[in-house]
Amino acid sequence: MYVERCTYHCLPDRLPALLDRFRNDTLRLFEKHDFRPLGFFVTEFGQNRPELVYLLAWDSLDQRMAAWQAFRADPEWTVARKKSEEDGFLVDAMSNDILIPTDFSPIR
Repeated sequence: MYVERCTYHCLPDRLPALLDRFRNDTLRLFEKHDFRPLGFFVTEFGQNRPELVYLLAWDSLDQRMAAWQAFRADPEWTVARKKSEEDGFLVDAMSNDILIPTDFSPIR
C-alpha cells in the first residue's frame, strides 16, 4: 500500500472556495476515477495556514498514475476547476508525497 499526502497552500481567503470545490465536485470525481481517500484536513495551527491536506490510498504507483491521468483529462474536472477559479486562483503552491507504511504501522 502507498499513501499519498497532498498539500494545497491556499491564497488568502481562498480556503472556503477550495473546500467547496472538493465538497461539490472533486470528491465525486475521485470516486468516478477510483481514488481511495483516507481523510481530509485543514491546518488549524502552524506556519502553513491556510492549507488543505488530504491522504489517498493506492495499491500501486501504476494505479496512482492512471487514476490521476484520468482525473486530469476528465472534462468535468476542467469545468469544475474553471468555475471555482472565476474569482481568482485558489492555491499558490501544492505538494504531493508518496508514503509507505512501516512494518509497525497500524495502516498497511
